[in-house]
Parts: sequence; structure tokens; C-alpha cells
Amino acid sequence: MRGTYVELVEAQIDVADLEIGMHVIRLDRPWEETDFLMQGFIIKDLTEVHALRHQCDFVVIQGVAEEKRKPTEKVPSRGALAGFFKGKRKHTQPPTPDSARTIPRKRVSYINQVSVGREMQTATMRFEEAQGTAKSIMAGLRVSRTLDLNNARAVVNSCVESVLRNENALMLLTKIKNQDEYTAEHCLNVSILAAAFGKYLGMIEGEIQNLALCGLLHDVGKTKIPIEVLNKPGSLTNEEFALMRYHTVHGRTILMSTGASLQTAVDVAFSHHERIDGKGYPRGLPAENIPYFAKIIALVDTYDAITSTRVYQKALASMHALDIIHKNRGTQFDAELADAFILMVGIYPPGSIVEMLSGDVGIVVESYEAHRLKPKVLMVRDANKALISSPKVLDLRAAPKDDNGIAYQIAKEVPDGTYDIVLQDFVKDGLITAAPLSSLDAD
Repeated sequence: MRGTYVELVEAQIDVADLEIGMHVIRLDRPWEETDFLMQGFIIKDLTEVHALRHQCDFVVIQGVAEEKRKPTEKVPSRGALAGFFKGKRKHTQPPTPDSARTIPRKRVSYINQVSVGREMQTATMRFEEAQGTAKSIMAGLRVSRTLDLNNARAVVNSCVESVLRNENALMLLTKIKNQDEYTAEHCLNVSILAAAFGKYLGMIEGEIQNLALCGLLHDVGKTKIPIEVLNKPGSLTNEEFALMRYHTVHGRTILMSTGASLQTAVDVAFSHHERIDGKGYPRGLPAENIPYFAKIIALVDTYDAITSTRVYQKALASMHALDIIHKNRGTQFDAELADAFILMVGIYPPGSIVEMLSGDVGIVVESYEAHRLKPKVLMVRDANKALISSPKVLDLRAAPKDDNGIAYQIAKEVPDGTYDIVLQDFVKDGLITAAPLSSLDAD
């Protein structure tokens, strides 16, 4: 009697034979020696194929072997199974045809126009202006003033211009957190990170501007939540939690009352807490009914919230936030968008404070998609944790060596404030923008 047998199989293949859709589960070297974020992933584009070919000689892939045969028949050799491989990872949907893609194909491929060193000073000014606008919007709405939409669009568009020149500068500034002004700064951070994500996804400039505006306005409904509930340090009661959830409805009402054409922002304010599994609020929408921009803002909103210190929670490291997003992909978040967002943020995003294996400590000023473990780092403390009088910038892609002649390698990310390194102080005092531009600009 013949039947259909399905089996997970592994095969070692030369990197020259890699194809999009293959599920890589092992490399010919330790994962931490490469630039790959996840230990096991599906190859989604040619960039990842090229990165594997550049860093490895062979890899091990996993797939589904499906064949009709008798139980006594021998399994064909692994080399003959190449045609049966279908990229499949636990909790991962298989690659979808174009008609079913969540993420539209890229329409624009952006190249940073300037280095982070050249963009930093302009980005700092834009960030400060946008901070003032975000605070003004929230304070004004709390006392029932009309939303100044023209000013909101202006600062959002100026931030988008900076992101398009080089997103690393503003992304670094989003790492500066002020617990006492959480809501306004959170909205600005979501706006900037959404713009960077839109750029990564290949949206056209007008779409990025619209997405960034949605990010800035997504939480305006919280201005109608009582301060004592919004800033309560302990757990919320059922009644308080119901009040907090209602900020989505308040946001929709506020934006609809502006009289302007803000339908996308209305949808995002109303729907950014909906979930892919239909268990979100306020309407419990199924995945297919959740607006695309709301799915994006849901990701960015969660990431910034987790990495921020709030009255009831300390900030967590970027990798911890990405891990939470990864575990909730396909249930809380759109799986395809979640994967893309994780890749966009990377292991050590700009603004991360990192400690080297040598003990030296620095601030990440620029990260690279093709070299996730080798960002550009402004070194601020030596191996003894003494302040470096003349901070220097190291591009880890060039394998610079420490005093012992060993190439610098990041050991871990540490929280802001560790070893008295406060990111805000370095920005406020101009120490990042004042770093030797030649080293910041060297690529």
C-alpha cells in the first residue's frame, strides 16, 4: 500500500546553491561571528543570499520532504531533495505569492545621501522642534484646543526629510527617553521610527510622510484620559483599564473633528491596538480588516513603549523588545511586517550603549543592514571605564584593534546610564556632533 509521507529533513548545501525561500537552520560557523539577527531564518531576498555567500562556505537548511512511497523504500539522498524544499519555520507562514503579500513590493530603494556625522546636527534641531510641537499638541488637546495640523505636518515632513537623508541620526535621538513627558515623546518617537520603517519598506516619500503623521497622532486620544489613570504607577483596576482602552475612541473623535482630510490617521488612532488574531480592541477586527498603516504603527508603538521607562515599568533593551515582537508575530502582529521591522531595527540600533569584550564602552551612531554585529561606535570610556578625553569613532566593519591588538567586538548592550553614560547628556553637550567628523564620515 502506498501513501503520502511528510518529513522534516536537513541538507548541507554550498552557499552558491542558495535560493530565496530556503530555511537556514545552521551555519558553518557560530552565529555570533556573523551579522545575522536570528539563529535560523527563511531567506527572503537576494541581500540575505549575498550576505550568506560573503560570510559562509556552506549552510544547513531544513524543509519538508513530501513523497509517495512505500514505508520500506529508502529515503532519497539529500541532494535529490532540493526540489522538495519549502521554506518553513516554526510560527512562520510560508512565503506567499505576490497576490497575498502583506508587504507591497518596494517601489523605492533608498541610499543614504549623507553620513550620520553630517546629518546629526540638523537632525538634533529637527528633533527639538518636533519635541516642542508634540508637547504643544498634547497639552493643547488636554484643554480642548484645536489641533494645529499645519504645524504637525511641517515638523513631521522635516523629520522625514532627515530620515531620507540618513535615518541613523534621528533613530539615535529616539533613544533619549524622559519619563515625565512620556506620551508626547512617545508619539514623536513612533513618528520617526515609522518613517524609518517606511523608508526600509520602500514607500514613496508622500506615503512615508503620511505614515509618520499617523505615528505622531496615534495616541492623541490619551489627552482625554484622566492624568491619575494615565500616570498610575500600579496596576489598573478593571474600570481604569476600560478607560485607558477608550483612548482609541477618543483619538478617532478628535481627529475626525479637525475638519481636515485625516482618514488614514483616524483609522490608525482607532485601530492600532487591534490584533492579527482578532483579540484586540476596540472592535476585535480580524487581520484582513485592520488597516495596513495601523499594523505598522502597532509594531512601532510596542517597540518604543517596551524600550521606554514608564511610571510602572523600567525600560528594556532593544533586543528584549524585538524578542517580544518576534514571539507575538502572527498573533498580535502581522508576521511579515514583524520580520521586516526586526531586520530594520537590527541588533544594535543607533543610540545603543554597548560594551566591548575588551571592556571599552561606546555609543552606536550608525548601523548597517549587511553588517548587523559591526556598527559604527563612538567610544567614550576605556577598558577601565575611565572617560576618554577625545572620543573616537570606530567602524567595526574595518576590524579596528584594541590596545592588545585584538579586533574590537561588542559583548553586550547595556542600559542607558550604565557607567554614567547618559545618551541625552552626550547629545545635549554636543559631544556626539562634536566628535571628529572625519571619523564619523569615514565609510
